[in-house]
Amino acid sequence: MNDTNAYFLLAAILAPILAGVILLFGARFTDTTRRAIAAFGFGWPLVIGIMLYGLFVPGLAGEYNFELRLPTGLESIGIYLHLGLNGISMPLFILAGTVGFAAGLYSMYSDAERPHLYLALLLFMLGGLMGTFASIDVFFFYFFHELALIPTFIMIGIWGGVGRRGAAIEMTIYLTLGALLSLLGLIALYVESGAASFSLPELRDYLASQPLSETVQNNIYALLLFGFGILVSLFPFHSWAPKGYAVAPTGAAMLHAGVLKKFGLYGLLQIAGPLLPAGAAHWFPWLIWLALGNILIIGLVTLAQRDLKMMLGYSSVMHMGYAFLGLACFSVVGAGGALLMMVAHGFSVALLFMLSTCIYHRSQTFDMSAMGSLATKTPVLAAFFVAGIMASIGLPGFGNFWGEFTIFVALAESELTRWLVAPAAIGIIISAIYGLRAVGNIFYGQPSEAFAERLESAPIEDLKGFEKLPACILVGALLLTGIFPRIFSDDANRELAEIYPAAEHHFPASAGVSEPAATTIYQEDAH
Repeated sequence: MNDTNAYFLLAAILAPILAGVILLFGARFTDTTRRAIAAFGFGWPLVIGIMLYGLFVPGLAGEYNFELRLPTGLESIGIYLHLGLNGISMPLFILAGTVGFAAGLYSMYSDAERPHLYLALLLFMLGGLMGTFASIDVFFFYFFHELALIPTFIMIGIWGGVGRRGAAIEMTIYLTLGALLSLLGLIALYVESGAASFSLPELRDYLASQPLSETVQNNIYALLLFGFGILVSLFPFHSWAPKGYAVAPTGAAMLHAGVLKKFGLYGLLQIAGPLLPAGAAHWFPWLIWLALGNILIIGLVTLAQRDLKMMLGYSSVMHMGYAFLGLACFSVVGAGGALLMMVAHGFSVALLFMLSTCIYHRSQTFDMSAMGSLATKTPVLAAFFVAGIMASIGLPGFGNFWGEFTIFVALAESELTRWLVAPAAIGIIISAIYGLRAVGNIFYGQPSEAFAERLESAPIEDLKGFEKLPACILVGALLLTGIFPRIFSDDANRELAEIYPAAEHHFPASAGVSEPAATTIYQEDAH
């Protein structure tokens, strides 16, 4: 039976899509009308997300809140529009609504040409993102991701910066390959399972009673790992991300780096790991080495950047390595840390990409070595940027700290992964170096002669209202998750404890470790 509140969940998906359709034909709308329609489309998902969070019943671990199942005409092959939220998807659903609202507020006052089309495509992205994390049906999980991904290519092609064509082509090739591999993996999972539906709970129940052979699990997990991994910029399939974000318009960069990029990690966390535990164990060595590649190799590449947006792009790729390490722990603690990292990183990277554009509008360059002393003219911008950098580094008080700290705890719990703590910690030092250097060069360093003349002669304004509000929302979200991480972690841990224990029996055989060491990895922590 459908939950009455589930129709609000459906409305959170349809509202931005409907607003986007209206704006497609709104070339003649006044600015006020266009912004009013866009504000509804961007704001309604966040309002619904907060409301549903308040109505969420934590006692349904292993099941879904707000479940809605509607016919699609494809029932003969097991495809339904099946929506719902659990403790894992709820934080990401709220992340999508929050970042979408912040990106929308900023974009409504941007100077983009054809603003009705720009806002419409951004709204389609948001609708797809809300649907991605609300989908219980694996087919629609993939479908909504594609709905959110296609506008990204279009927006880069039309409103992107210098070099947008090459970046868009590379991004299209990589993400299309990743999407195809993950689609093959999802189809193979459905076919090999013998289940009659793409519904995730039904697949989970069916595979619990009739598990797949280790060989089949290994092959399917490989498709999902590398398919989803490409979409998350897993090393060495990462080169599309920094270039794409560097040329992407601000709203698209905020939504893609902040939210859409979490699709692959969410798929590994919610689908691949629980359903294919033997496959996850088999690919464990590969995953940890590739994750270290994200942290250390990409971290060093980030140190070499002088372009602000390229630095932020590589930094985003680097920090995905921590989330992959959390997943590699195969524990409630590790998976919970990865989830917190995904949410906090989404807030911080969206904030930093927005502020990088604000800096460009005032300095007319992304070259950090050509800036300096900007804080004398823009103290509010400097304060927000410092907050974003501190959050990205993992300073206590921000949500990123709890994500990284929990992942380190999970790594230290097992002899198998304890050695990873030291190299992973080096990444924090690297983050501090490039982050603090960026703050110094842009806001407090000695300006170049040309930039000093600009500071003296050109009127440089601090952040305006339409820039302050989304910045306040994102910083507030980072502080909220940093001070009260249990608003997400408690429900997530209950859910993870339900779906992850089955993996412990597969880990020793595939990884070649003793039973006690493997069991340590799966100890559950309700907090």
